[in-house]
Amino acid sequence: MEPRGRVAGGRPGRHQTRFYGLSTCIWCKKTRQLLEELGFPFDFAYVDLLSGDERESALAELDALGKGETFPTLIIDGSTCVVGYQPDEIRKALEL
Repeated sequence: MEPRGRVAGGRPGRHQTRFYGLSTCIWCKKTRQLLEELGFPFDFAYVDLLSGDERESALAELDALGKGETFPTLIIDGSTCVVGYQPDEIRKALEL
């Protein structure tokens, strides 16, 4: 499993979406699967697989949004956060 990357999706990306999760978390897996099914492009990072500056940067971004180390976390357009596996909230944030 790659610690970070980008999923291209099949739909045009209207929103900049970042997914932060843990590689061992079932709710993170479900959230990523939902994003892939919806077909939107997104960047992802599995924080437990990151190290050094990459890990610190990811945790700092989550802390700046007041969410701490809670996974899964989606950041949409740099300001909207959806924490946890929340299919309805994810769809709403992506305007579906």
